[in-house]
Amino acid sequence: MNILAIETSCDESGVALLTVSPVAHGGAPKAVVREDLVASQIKLHREFGGVVPNLAKREHIKNLPILFARLQRKLRAKKIPFKFDMIAVTVGPGLEPALWTGITFAQALAKEYKKPLVGANHLEGHLYSFLLPPRQQKTVNSKLQIAKSKIRTKAQATKIAFPAIGLIVSGGHTILIKMDSLVKWKHLGETRDDAAGEAFDKAARMLDLPYPGGPEIERLAKTGDPHTVEFPRPMLHEKNYEFSFSGLKTSVLYYLRDHPDALTGKKGKADIAASFQAAALDVLVAKTMRAAREYGAKSVILCGGVASNNALRGRLRKATHGEGRAFFVPERRYNLDNGAMIGLAGYMAHLRGKRYPFKANGNLGI
Repeated sequence: MNILAIETSCDESGVALLTVSPVAHGGAPKAVVREDLVASQIKLHREFGGVVPNLAKREHIKNLPILFARLQRKLRAKKIPFKFDMIAVTVGPGLEPALWTGITFAQALAKEYKKPLVGANHLEGHLYSFLLPPRQQKTVNSKLQIAKSKIRTKAQATKIAFPAIGLIVSGGHTILIKMDSLVKWKHLGETRDDAAGEAFDKAARMLDLPYPGGPEIERLAKTGDPHTVEFPRPMLHEKNYEFSFSGLKTSVLYYLRDHPDALTGKKGKADIAASFQAAALDVLVAKTMRAAREYGAKSVILCGGVASNNALRGRLRKATHGEGRAFFVPERRYNLDNGAMIGLAGYMAHLRGKRYPFKANGNLGI
């Protein structure tokens, strides 16, 4: 099945065309991404220190027709027929003004091309994103690229074993789920206040770092000492699987208030960034692995925007492999919002008979 997908949940406009094969015997679908285009609004929102919903809406309205036309041109250049059987569009969660732009655009396309339209859950898109194949990129060292591609393809082909624990961690969500299959899961816990990504952004702002703050914190942390400041690990020892990052964020604020010279020089910022990141990741990794042990998980899935953090990827990979569990994480480009993951989520919703209303739902859960 060929699926045209539209994503506008926040500050990235995404349009993609992918081919998804049927799920056989309860296994995972095979996806081939024909083209995946994303227009980022980071530069626009950076001066405001975060995403401004009405500006995001305006940019989506401008970007979607441009991306759609570019998608057609790129497919023609590749001699790939511009044909699709279904259109998938994000209906939530996200910023509702932004979501409406994608829904309206998709509805117009469905009417014009006379194709069925399905709503997709953005969180399910992140959850399924590890199934998307790695994208091969051109490089001068073609032999090295071919070798790396073979390694990635082999890893991608690995069949996921259940039960699995999924950690969805982004700017708006921090959620742990237990998965019995790709279409059946149980919600274990989520953040009670700030999501992990939101805490990264707010801590970065305190350190006078540009938006988005997560990548900036990670960049600085590489040269810092994570033992400089003993920031709290909120809810680390709670027996439940919920999270809270508001207190961690506040502890950074208080530390800077009580140590006015802490930001003097690059080293001071780097030490605070490293200490903050270590505290946040300690909680994420510990709770994920405890859930894996409690529920006898054979696999662990990491997904969402914060999953692009190298330290988090590395620590979870090491922890899971150390306990003999399989570890799955999407290619970094698919950690961020994109149309390809929405196409896959729409396909899975279609198979499950799940019908999401074509109405922007900022608080849609998983």
